[in-house]
Amino acid sequence: MSTVLLTDKLPYCPGCTHHHVTRQTAKALEKLGVSPLDVVLVTDIGCHGIADAVFATHTVHGLHGRSTAIAAGIAMALPAGKKVVVFIGDGGATIGLQHILEAARMNVPLTVVVHNNFLYGMTGGQPSGLTPPEFKTMVAPEGTHLPHHNLCELVHEAGAAFAARVVGLGDFSSTLADAFAQDGFALVEVLEMCTSYTPKFNPDFKLRQVAEAAGYAVGSWTNPPRPPFRLQFRGGKPSLLSQLKLVARQENVGLMRRLAIVLAGSAGEGVQYAAESLARAAVSGGLHATKKGSYPVTVGVGFSAAEILLSPHPIRYHGITEPDFLVITSEDGLHWAKPKLATMRSGRVFVDASLPQLESPVPVERRDFRTPFGAKNAALLALATVAQEEAFLPEALVATFDPRAKVATPKS
Repeated sequence: MSTVLLTDKLPYCPGCTHHHVTRQTAKALEKLGVSPLDVVLVTDIGCHGIADAVFATHTVHGLHGRSTAIAAGIAMALPAGKKVVVFIGDGGATIGLQHILEAARMNVPLTVVVHNNFLYGMTGGQPSGLTPPEFKTMVAPEGTHLPHHNLCELVHEAGAAFAARVVGLGDFSSTLADAFAQDGFALVEVLEMCTSYTPKFNPDFKLRQVAEAAGYAVGSWTNPPRPPFRLQFRGGKPSLLSQLKLVARQENVGLMRRLAIVLAGSAGEGVQYAAESLARAAVSGGLHATKKGSYPVTVGVGFSAAEILLSPHPIRYHGITEPDFLVITSEDGLHWAKPKLATMRSGRVFVDASLPQLESPVPVERRDFRTPFGAKNAALLALATVAQEEAFLPEALVATFDPRAKVATPKS
């Protein structure tokens, strides 16, 4: 029984080569003596993605084409010795090609295993960017007659530490083990066959012959070693962040429950920056925080709104049904916030003094946020005012984003 797989019964179609890729992956990890709990498997959308439940490793299921980006974030933060593996199909690989190339360019320490069966197997057998020209599919019964991407060549040129292409037959676990052992970016493209669609349109299909005819060279390619891309943690002199955390512990963050704050203003007036500043200050003080932004596609005109959650406990759900504080700094924000205001049965509303009187089911505080430091600082001033008056952050943390604290003190 494999130490990496939880079961010998795999969930793929009978005869599908995904069975073989999964088993060869497990065999390669076992060859390296890696504990399953030191492995994170990130799967993409596609038939291969249903492997999540059979691996004894940590597993994350991503969006179509985005699994490499998710894996890159994980790999950057993990210490050396951990293994991050991506399972992705040829469709996902071409949808997310930029993510793959950037991870190779940055030399992020992860391995992408591409299940290349020349088509979109889960959605009906359409061609992908890796489909060979003469390969027939449901929507191209005569073949695509378009050149396919040479994925291994692309990632090698982008700077991958290791790239390899294998035919998904026989034992290729050593190639996978070589990829997993790299201290940097690696990609293994496995040429496969979809048993559900390939035989229907390619009755004489032979995997090795099709690969050879398409110019899919089998082999491996390496680049000179270079440092992997990981997040750097500074030592030595205490950072401003660590000093703020110390201040927060000394002054004792006063928040005892989950707090929901909605900020609504105009695009271009620093609403998102203000919300992020509050969230960062809260995290510096030992709280948990989430921030979600909302604005039109045009970004620079119209409303800009942000939802901030602060809590002394981990936040499992970041939605806000009814805010504790609704903060409105402009007419655009007021128009956007009216439906939120109508749902409030408790809490407080802070509105800029330039706005018209509101009919509100809860108390409304009118303050001048826009005049003292200009429209671009109105959102910062508004959040600093709320944080200071409600005392859910220490003064030292409020001062990190409060525009009033940035005014120079006159020299005596």
